[in-house]
Amino acid sequence: MISFSGLLGDITSYGDKLRYRRDPDPLKRRPIAVWNCSRRCNLSCVHCYSDSRDTSYAGELTTEEGKAMIRDLKEFNVPVLLFSGGEPLMRADLFELNTYARKLGLRTVISTNGTLITPAMARRIKDDGFEYIGISLDGMDKNNDRFRGKIGAFDAALAGIRNLVAVGQKVGLRFTITGHNYKDIPQLFKIVEAEGVNRICFYHLAYAGRGTQQESNDLPHAETRQVIGSIYDWVVSLSQRGINKEVLTVDNHADAAYLYLRMKQDDPAKAAQAFALLEANGGNASGVGISNIDNVGDVHADQFWQSVTFGNVRERKFGDIWTDTSHELMGKLKDRRPFLKGRCPQCKFLNMCNGNLRLRASVAHGDVWADDPACYLTDDEVFRTEVPVAGGCGR
Repeated sequence: MISFSGLLGDITSYGDKLRYRRDPDPLKRRPIAVWNCSRRCNLSCVHCYSDSRDTSYAGELTTEEGKAMIRDLKEFNVPVLLFSGGEPLMRADLFELNTYARKLGLRTVISTNGTLITPAMARRIKDDGFEYIGISLDGMDKNNDRFRGKIGAFDAALAGIRNLVAVGQKVGLRFTITGHNYKDIPQLFKIVEAEGVNRICFYHLAYAGRGTQQESNDLPHAETRQVIGSIYDWVVSLSQRGINKEVLTVDNHADAAYLYLRMKQDDPAKAAQAFALLEANGGNASGVGISNIDNVGDVHADQFWQSVTFGNVRERKFGDIWTDTSHELMGKLKDRRPFLKGRCPQCKFLNMCNGNLRLRASVAHGDVWADDPACYLTDDEVFRTEVPVAGGCGR
């Protein structure tokens, strides 16, 4: 995640500890764990990476197996457990599992479509100690409903947001940028302001699950730059008006270079500080700083890359799987730079990008180590940008 609000508006958050104070040794770094605790979902989103539907899925981890995995995560010092899906609120024992994780000292969050969050559910979420709830909105009104495959999904999610805000729960929006919805971004920012939402995360499209079918709907590079530029402008506006909102982009670390280059034009001294922080962030962390356990216990490099499995938590502890570099891909992801091809090895921004999302390269080119097709930097930016001398990040 790239914190536009943190670098442009000096807004700090718990995530800064994970972004800028990580252990530089990839084998010692502890990943955020995304657990797809249930594949079942009440919606049918056109870009769903897990290809979820409203049906039962066999073989999902039981309550006791889930608790055993949570114990392993705590033993491995995983900093955050993110309950995802499918729709995690459809899992009957979600709150039992969360209570168990919280008692062990894990920070827990939920990624949800928000449509099931009634006032009573919002109160239960708050009382059960979830740190943060991320709600997916992928457009306004009918545009979101078309993405979600259900009429009324937008209104239900907005009601869920309001119910969470009413009980004082930290809540954020999650928006996947595509050619069908990018024009709705200004209205999403207005919702963030008007509804008391704490955070908004903009995800670049990952070519996974039903999202692979949407690859042709990914934005061309020029339009992607315009979108990221508009996000930059919104963050500046929020900061100038004294409005404290966390704004992040996810899954395309070309955004880090874009952010630095824009800041270099506007405030060179501040840009140099941002450059150090972005390098400290380190770029894409699949297989290092982000991990995924799916509904049946298989471990993956991230939540999108479910076509490659490193092991199963029913058979081995998560930490043993995560540090086992005898699996070729896991070993290379821990130190990927010698294997990157195309423009990446010579890129001036490699330290803050780390080769971007390898899954997109694999899908687009059939080669995990080829260029990420979503990198929108020009050759001049990649090869001829003058960058600051490496230094301390200051946080």
